[in-house]
Amino acid sequence: MTFRERLLLRRLRERDERAFRELVETYQDRVFNLIFRMIGVREEAEDLAQEVFVTTFKTIDTFRGESKLSTWLYRVAVNHCKNRIKYLARRHDRQTGALDEAAEHEAAASGDGPIGAGHIARPDRAVEGAQLDLLVQRAIADLDEEHRVVVVLRDIEDLSYDEIGTITGLPEGTVKSRLHRARLALKQKLTKHM
Repeated sequence: MTFRERLLLRRLRERDERAFRELVETYQDRVFNLIFRMIGVREEAEDLAQEVFVTTFKTIDTFRGESKLSTWLYRVAVNHCKNRIKYLARRHDRQTGALDEAAEHEAAASGDGPIGAGHIARPDRAVEGAQLDLLVQRAIADLDEEHRVVVVLRDIEDLSYDEIGTITGLPEGTVKSRLHRARLALKQKLTKHM
């Protein structure tokens, strides 16, 4: 754990509200992206990200400091995602339309948005890129939960195998084999659409 994380942790344990705001500001984008990739529904991901930070603040005293604070925060987020996925599966409330909205939003934010959103040198490439992003998001959303989590943590969040093992509670070999199977499944899903 870095000196900055240790200092933030101490302040969080003292229930410093400014430390909580700092935690949120530092990790909100990464936590939201992780949750969104796991859940696939923007509104659910926004709500769940808030729940993750509240849970983190309430349970910060249970953090033993054996890993980085960010790794523990990801573990809280992944556990919340697993619970929400089970809940949504029971309700059969999976919405794929939110993926289209998210792809459009992300494309607009990166400057690859629709024509008229700014100068685009190659609108055909921008459209192709947005379509590919959408296909990848849908393919990830279609993966089994155990495969989705390792793909998101490794290939999107770029975490080490050790960090993924800490977050998921899996040995490194299991992480690697699940990641391999997940990538094969993604390749099969994407090949169908290419």
